[in-house]
Amino acid sequence: MPVESGSSAAARQAKQKRKSHSLSIRRTNSTEQDRSGLQRDMMEDSKLPLSLRSNLLDLFSQIEREFENLYIENLELRREIETLNDRLSADGQTFEGADLAKGALKTKASHSTSQLSQKLKTTYKASTSKIVSSFKATTSRAVCQLVREYVGHRDGIWDLSVTRTQPVVLGTASADHSAMLWSIETGKCLLKYMGHQGSVNSIKFHPTEQMALTASGDQTAHIWRYMVQLPTPQPVSDINQTPCEDDVDFSDKDEADGEVEGPNDCPSVRVATTTLRSHQGVVIAADWLVGGKQVVTASWDRAANLYDVETSELVHSLTGHDQELTHCCTHPTQRLVVTSSRDTTFRLWDFRDPSIHSVNVFQGHTDTVTSAVFTVGDNVVSGSDDRTVKVWDLKNMRSPIATIRTDSAVNRISVSVNQKIIALPHDNRQVRLFDMSGVRLARLPRSNRQGHRRMVCCSAWCEDNTSCNLFTCGFDRQAIGWNINIPALLQEK
Repeated sequence: MPVESGSSAAARQAKQKRKSHSLSIRRTNSTEQDRSGLQRDMMEDSKLPLSLRSNLLDLFSQIEREFENLYIENLELRREIETLNDRLSADGQTFEGADLAKGALKTKASHSTSQLSQKLKTTYKASTSKIVSSFKATTSRAVCQLVREYVGHRDGIWDLSVTRTQPVVLGTASADHSAMLWSIETGKCLLKYMGHQGSVNSIKFHPTEQMALTASGDQTAHIWRYMVQLPTPQPVSDINQTPCEDDVDFSDKDEADGEVEGPNDCPSVRVATTTLRSHQGVVIAADWLVGGKQVVTASWDRAANLYDVETSELVHSLTGHDQELTHCCTHPTQRLVVTSSRDTTFRLWDFRDPSIHSVNVFQGHTDTVTSAVFTVGDNVVSGSDDRTVKVWDLKNMRSPIATIRTDSAVNRISVSVNQKIIALPHDNRQVRLFDMSGVRLARLPRSNRQGHRRMVCCSAWCEDNTSCNLFTCGFDRQAIGWNINIPALLQEK
């Protein structure tokens, strides 16, 4: 056995002295003599300076004391629970130990100053609150009923919209190079537009006339007219109303994707009334300005273009984004445009004064801003791949007035005009509903029998008196119509 230096022996003695004042957690298959021998070997074989070894030993001893304190505290709590259970059993009462432990943990944790014990307390509270939430009464919850599925596209559906004039129909834009108009009440295809040479990424309807605006991967936007006649409504099948549960474990089993046959008797339109060509990249979105005399388009060429509908001329090119644009939206009553981009920002363009075209840049997200939409009031709601949705006040947009944090990336959102509810479509196939203050109201039911089986790309509200007041579409090639009933009391909360 080699002879130890004086400094090594002193360090070992100091460590043993510190450990004599604390409770040692021993392995069941080792003895104190074995541990001393192991520490001595480690000291002798170490190449670290004496001062550094001493600091490390001191730090490890502090960590050990923290675990010892937690261990002792745990033993005390167990004894208290056993004592209380014995007393309650003697009195003929029974309570679950978890509830008692929760109260005892709150009392004891208040006296603990360690960060580790605080973290354990937070984790325990979060897990118990999630369990308790599953026992809430469902009588006042939102009722979400799947009313109808609109099936006919041969590829994923990127966007959907509802007409603002009579007859009220649903429009869908698909990666199969087509856009379709559907009867909301029967689910029948009324018209198919086939004028694009690329994926149809967006569809929006004129505010007063029977015209549609579509944006495509062929670097163009088309304006085309439609004339449809609604079929006689069919009796709605009896679908049980399903409360929007947040804690029900639905099956994630995917159904086999068979070839979906398109409607055989659906009339088609192949020629656009107006073609807008100025972009050098994919046109990802388009929308009508208030009045319907101008339109705005957003492209992957990092620009948004403002066109005159009558002359098809480019009025303004809105540049400034550093990366590809993802969405554009116009205000329902004012000449305002908001564009979102992969550069983590969205921009507000003001055309209310013809001589001044101001722009404001907002940097509230940390990842791609997938969409930003106006509400009827003075608010803008933005969604992002950073799994957050933010509500902004147009009068003071330095910071959001509400932030919604989710567990998945958010795609094209929509806000109900009448009920002021935000519908969030997610990458993880879920659709969640929130109010404007950021309080979650519901989650649409999803299982292997109903709901989307792929990423949900877009949502759109319908304010007319139809059987469906919310529509969603996804990359599972289908659009779904929902009936959402939010109790007034629940919205106030």
